[in-house]
Amino acid sequence: MASTVEERVRVAGKPGEARDVDRGALDRGRLDMAAALRWAARLGLNEGVCNHFSLEVAEDRYLINPQGLHWSEVGARDILLIDGSGRALEGRHSLEPTAFFIHSWIHRLNPHARCVLHTHMPYATALTLVEGGRLEWCNQNTLRFRGRVAYDDTYNGLALDDAEGRRIASQMAGADVLFMASHGVTVVGPTVAWAFDDLYYLERACMHQVLAVQAAQGRALRRVPDALADHVGRQIAGERQQSDMFLASVKRMLDRDEPGWSALD
Repeated sequence: MASTVEERVRVAGKPGEARDVDRGALDRGRLDMAAALRWAARLGLNEGVCNHFSLEVAEDRYLINPQGLHWSEVGARDILLIDGSGRALEGRHSLEPTAFFIHSWIHRLNPHARCVLHTHMPYATALTLVEGGRLEWCNQNTLRFRGRVAYDDTYNGLALDDAEGRRIASQMAGADVLFMASHGVTVVGPTVAWAFDDLYYLERACMHQVLAVQAAQGRALRRVPDALADHVGRQIAGERQQSDMFLASVKRMLDRDEPGWSALD
């Protein structure tokens, strides 16, 4: 096994090692990933050329955005295929080390996390900068996350080794959203569409909470009673077709505005 970060994430896979992945699944995954990345950039959820989206397409096979490309310029052809040790099996770019250590362990320890989206988006990240910062159950957008959120209240710097990657991943404990102290957030889901929809609404929920706290000037926020909050959470969970339709609409708008985004070769 390679011993350094650079060796582990940059060793090319042997020819043919990607043949065990269904080509149709790869193409669909690359299209979904590129669409989500480009739309996240439009919404200002990105930060420089950092942060990553990944998708498990088969056992020990993952799609992930490459190092050095702004999300707004990532096309379907740019999405890397890697294995669980960080080797590139397909792709013309390199992989950023912290992406490998965070995402690989989240996929490994959380079987429900087929899609993993990690960002430093502004309002959600702002909550991670507050001592004891938590989502407040006072907003309809927040209620979709009822019972689905975990918090990692320890910050240990950049995730450049297995130990830190595993520690972060263990904090999810089956949750779909992880607030990472002094860092950012990670949202996971069974598909790109579902995870991306949650990412979008998480930032909206956090934005509303931050603005409400400012507007309140010390007054209490209007909290939704627990029983009603649970009920609304279940209602929203039953409307998941909205998530699929959202990503489909994003693709139509990209076709209109950014021709070439979906090219696979």
